[in-house]
Formats: sequence, structure tokens, C-alpha cells
Amino acid sequence: MLIEDYALIGDMQSAALIGRDGSIDWLCLPRFDSPACFAKLVGDESNGFWRLAPTGQETATRRQYVKDTLVLETVWETPTGTVKVIDFMPPRHANPDLVRIVEGVSGTVEMTAEIRIRFDYGRIIPWVRRFDGALHAIGGPDSVWIHTPVQLKGSGYRHTGTFTVSAGERRPFVFTWHPSHQPQPDRIDPVEELAETKLIWEEWVSQCGYTGPWRDEVVRSLITLKALTYRPTGGIVAAPTTSLPEHIGGVRNWDYRFCWLRDAAMTLDALTDSGYIDEAGAWRDWLLRAVAGRPEDLQVMYGVAGERRLPELTLDWLSGYEDSTPVRIGNGAADQLQLDVYGEVVNCLYQARKKGLPPDDHAWSIVRRLMDFLERSWDQPDEGLWEVRGPRRHFVHSKVMAWVAADRMVRIVEELGRTGPVERWRAMRDRIHAEVCDKGFDAERGTFTQSYGSRELDAALLLIPIVGFLPPEDPRVAGTIDAIERELMTDGFVLRYPIAESNDVDGLPGAEGAFLACSFWLAEALALVGRKDEALELFERLLALRNDVGLLAEEYDPVEGRQLGNFPQAFTHIHLIRTAQALS
Repeated sequence: MLIEDYALIGDMQSAALIGRDGSIDWLCLPRFDSPACFAKLVGDESNGFWRLAPTGQETATRRQYVKDTLVLETVWETPTGTVKVIDFMPPRHANPDLVRIVEGVSGTVEMTAEIRIRFDYGRIIPWVRRFDGALHAIGGPDSVWIHTPVQLKGSGYRHTGTFTVSAGERRPFVFTWHPSHQPQPDRIDPVEELAETKLIWEEWVSQCGYTGPWRDEVVRSLITLKALTYRPTGGIVAAPTTSLPEHIGGVRNWDYRFCWLRDAAMTLDALTDSGYIDEAGAWRDWLLRAVAGRPEDLQVMYGVAGERRLPELTLDWLSGYEDSTPVRIGNGAADQLQLDVYGEVVNCLYQARKKGLPPDDHAWSIVRRLMDFLERSWDQPDEGLWEVRGPRRHFVHSKVMAWVAADRMVRIVEELGRTGPVERWRAMRDRIHAEVCDKGFDAERGTFTQSYGSRELDAALLLIPIVGFLPPEDPRVAGTIDAIERELMTDGFVLRYPIAESNDVDGLPGAEGAFLACSFWLAEALALVGRKDEALELFERLLALRNDVGLLAEEYDPVEGRQLGNFPQAFTHIHLIRTAQALS
């Protein structure tokens, strides 16, 4: 399966990926960052999957989400009839459930089910028995129950079954996880849960305030972002997967099942701009819990409940997606210094307050403490937006976002009535601005550069007019856009920065695809500087990359014509929404 051959379902605590072949190849329970019980996505069939498809059929005819929901319908047309598989994860009760309903549309179709449950990322083969009319799999801390009227037979550490379904008939499967030390969970009614799940998503979408020409595209991206929210705490993961490669066969494989402050803040910007204020309040509460403590201990990412220790490990028994190894869990970038996150956090809270989020004195005191640290540290080198594994540098984007933090603190005082050392923040803002324009601008080429003293470019420089560091009409903005179009464009898409042996900025071997968010930045920047026709053309080209159910990964390989990186990627969908809003 290509990365874009997958669709997403989830219950706002975890998520599953389902291929065009009807196979669930990735599912972590009970949380996004829990060990997977289906890990074929980054291994092979022996690492767990659950396929449900007409006998002998390889690929579905078509599929779509039920409008304005996260309920997936996969349609198979066969010589003997047509059948539909409905996949969803209902809003969680006591335990996570995954429901698959096979529904006959016309004629009669023979179906085959095959399930291989493997706990701990495909490493543990559970003990499976029949009990009380169900299959019960148990291994260590994990326990799964499968309820279905279909007879499943065990052989070779897997369970299979064939059955027929005719027009108007339904055959449900309910997969329920729970801790193995707890008693058997209550059964759910799959048909009732289907109706309730549709209703919940439809009611949420009905609050959307976007009315522009790309309504369907924006709504699908909003649903995707909501699906990546961990409802119990308000945290937002960057993606539901780990180790989908940025280059096939390469080592740029990272675990994205955590809450980056940057990604989460930008997600909240997109949601609040679309009318969703409650999510901003929940995320603010999560943030205050996660960052509580000394401001110098702020991390760039946390676990979904605010965990700080995210040790990076490799799973050597997994072969990787298309042999792209290592497969990693955890993320060593959690310990990096990335100064830009302060700007994203302060800007997010400022924007949410402007859009109606009630004030919170505790939040203001925490933000002020973070600013105290930034005032002392903004002039230090850091690892920057892209989490480089090479030496720290004075990244221009990091300085620009430190300027954003100071600017938004000033605005919070001036516009929202808060109190604080506003003169000090103004002075900090002015000093950063002057330094960036002096040390981060290449006057000979007429462009800002990736870092002080460098001649390399960085797509993050496109954010300079978007965040208001310089007005769109400033010639330095136009020069930077022109330079990025000349030097970072590949087949019509934008790279993050040059990848070459002569450029050791990220400290990693190998190449990567075009980073999709960067191309959305270019479209938004082009619109800001008055090149709207070009912006629209680029935006439509980006929308055409979405898969058949409207999802995008982190990157795109324009040579091979395929998506790359973890999937679906919040950062990409954030900037699809923001660009649509800007162009509307």
C-alpha cells in the first residue's frame, strides 16, 4: 500500500489506518502513543492486521466518508454483487471499540475476514480462546474481545472466516480493547453506535464558520485535526503514526504521536479561525498542566497527557515501511531548544482571546514566566523549527518567532487590558527586529537566509509577512519569495531547505520529499503580496495531491508522484485551512 492508500478513523483518543484493500494495518490502543496491536504498516503481515474484503478481490472500487463525519464507507463491486464495509470508532465509553459493518447493497457477495492480533508493535502473539460467543485475545497488559456472528477459525496464529452477504443484510464485527486485568467489558450495539457517531460528527461540523469556496476541503481537514485531538486532556498529536519515511528506504523516520507545542498552537489557530473556541480552552488547560514548573524546562513536545519523558528507541524486529528503517518510538527532539515555540504559543493564546476565549489569570502568569525566560534566551542559537540533529544555529525563523512572542505580549496589554512590563517587551521586540534585518538578510541577493551568516534558504522565511514581521509590500519580502521560488522549488513544490552533502544543517544522510506545509506557505505569501492568480494555481495543485478521502501526509515526492512521511499530518492540514481562509 502507498501511504496515500490509507484512510483514517478514530475516537479522539486513538486512530486506525485502513487501506484500499480493506485491511487495518495500524492501530494503537488505548492511546495514540500506545503500542500497536496492528503494525503491518511498518512491518509485514506477521506484525498484525485485520482484512475484510470480498473473496479474491484486491482493491476496493471506491470509498468515501459519510458526509461531515469520520465514518468510512468502502464499496466493492464484484461479478456477483456489490457490498459496502462501514468502518468507524465510536466515541469512547469505558473502553475503545472499533466497529466494522459489512452491508449488502445488491446481489450476493462472498466475503473473507482475516485477523492477526499482535500486541507490542507486532512482537507479542496473544493467547486466543473462545469465550461467551466471542474471541478473546490476551497477552501481557493487553486484552481484546471480538464479537461477530461470523464464524472465525484459528490456524497458524491467525483467525479467518468466509461468509456471504446479500442485499439488505448486515454482518457486524466489534473489536474492543481493555486492560487484561479487568473483567470482560460490556458489549455495544454496533448499529446504535453508528447512528450516534454520525450525529456527533455532524453536530460538531455544523459549528464551522468557514463559508468560502473550499468548504468540503476545509471541513475534511478540520475533522482530521479534531480526530488528532486527545479528548481527555485537550492535547493534539502531530500525526497518528510513527516512522513513515520522508524518503523511501531512508532513515528520516520519526514518531509523531506526541503533542508539539508548535503544531498544537497552529492547530488551535485553524480551529478558532473556523469558530471552534472550546478546543482552544481545552488546549490552554492542557498547556498549563504540561508546562507547569520552571520556564527553562519548557519542552517542544509532550505526551498526550503532558508526559515529559519521551525516550527515543528503535524497534529492530520491524522491517519498516518499504524497508525504511529504523522504526522509532519516542522522540529525542523533545529535549531540543526550539525558540520559535514561544512565539507560536503566545500568538495562539492571543488569537484565541481575540476570538472569544475567556481570560484566565493563571494562564497569563504562566505566559509571563515563559516570556521572562525568552527575554534571557532569544539571542541564543537553537535547533530551530525543523528539529535539526546537527549543530545549533541562529535560525532566522526562530528569531522572527521570538519577535512574534514579544509583539503579541505587547498587543495583549494594549488590546486586551492585561498588565505587564510592556516597555521592556517593546524594547525586546525592536531589538530582535533590528538584529534579524541586519544579520539575517543577504543584501547582495535581496533575501533573508536560513541562519545568520548563511547563504542557504529556508521555506520558513515565507512566514515573515504572514506573522507580520514585515509588511507584504516590503521589497525584502518579495526578494525572499523570489529567492525561494528559484532555489527551493522542485517540480512546482517547495523544499524545507537544501538537502546536500555540502549542507550539514540537519546532520542526517539522505534526501526527503517536498514539505507540503511549505508549499501552502508559499501560496499564502503569494496572495499577500498581490500575486493571487499564482497563489490560486499553487493551492489548487496542492489540493489535487489529497488522496481519495481528502487526506495528506507530511511530504510529497514529485518525481515518484506519491506522499511521504507520517499520515495524516496535522501540520499539512493546518496550512491547507489557513491558505483557504487567506484566499477566501
